[in-house]
Amino acid sequence: MAPRKRKTKRKKIAAPPTVLGEHYANPQPTKIRITEDAEAQGDTANAYDYWRAGSGRTQVPGIIKCFGARPDFLKQVVDFSNTVHFSHGHLVRRHKEMIASYVSFLNRCPY
Repeated sequence: MAPRKRKTKRKKIAAPPTVLGEHYANPQPTKIRITEDAEAQGDTANAYDYWRAGSGRTQVPGIIKCFGARPDFLKQVVDFSNTVHFSHGHLVRRHKEMIASYVSFLNRCPY
């Protein structure tokens, strides 16, 4: 007779105190001035276009817009992010995106 396998309990990771849907439905105002696409002009519009060209997406996310006041720095952030997050390494991009999404969820980040 073969020995019985013991069932191990998996630890549940606690969710933040707010409900995810509720948080996104009622976002809190930020202390950082967000430059929306429609408002973007000059260097800021060029920096948004730089991000779009590299990402292949059309809608600029909030995490990028929060750097709109400093378009010179925004380009550096985009380049750094592409190097760190999306270069080849031990983790594939899908796993890095999952980790980033979960960390944002834990921090109640609307981006």
